[in-house]
Amino acid sequence: MRKDTKQRLLEVGLDLLLQHGYNDLGVQTLLTASGVPKGSFYHHFRSKQDFALQVVDRYMREVHAGLDACLSAPERAPLERIHTFFALSLEKYGREGYRGCLLGNLGQELSAASDVFRYKIEWCFAEITARIAVCLEQARLRGDLPPDTDVHHMADLLLDCWEGAALRSRLQRDPAPLRAMLDFHFNHSAA
Repeated sequence: MRKDTKQRLLEVGLDLLLQHGYNDLGVQTLLTASGVPKGSFYHHFRSKQDFALQVVDRYMREVHAGLDACLSAPERAPLERIHTFFALSLEKYGREGYRGCLLGNLGQELSAASDVFRYKIEWCFAEITARIAVCLEQARLRGDLPPDTDVHHMADLLLDCWEGAALRSRLQRDPAPLRAMLDFHFNHSAA
């Protein structure tokens, strides 16, 4: 039961953080939405910050699982694998109402106020781009990208563009910015 309570708080918390952000999410709102008593929250988390950081960890497990599933599909070309990851992310965003990326949202909200969140989110982004860079290197070696492509820079740029488009999609509640970003990147990055 203990693990179930914590997982319930993290699951509901992820949804509420995407909906409200960190500053506008009160612990009582989380407890009410999850049906968990206040004492249970403080049994599992030292503070609201500890809770949000653990939600980020849970979110990253989902992101890593998605990356692993898409990027390790040898039957597809490397660029197609990367495109598939982002296309599936776009579909997920749509199911969730285009509320954006938890990392991007929290980064925009908290990076100026909290070094803890700034470092954590930057680390998460670095983990994502490192995995994408490996796949981009495979594309470069296959000749799908120019031989002098800096795959780490390209991975960073791809994620930066994605996060900007995710913000625009969130503002507009529309997938068009994300679709345009993917179309542009994958139609112009090939050799």
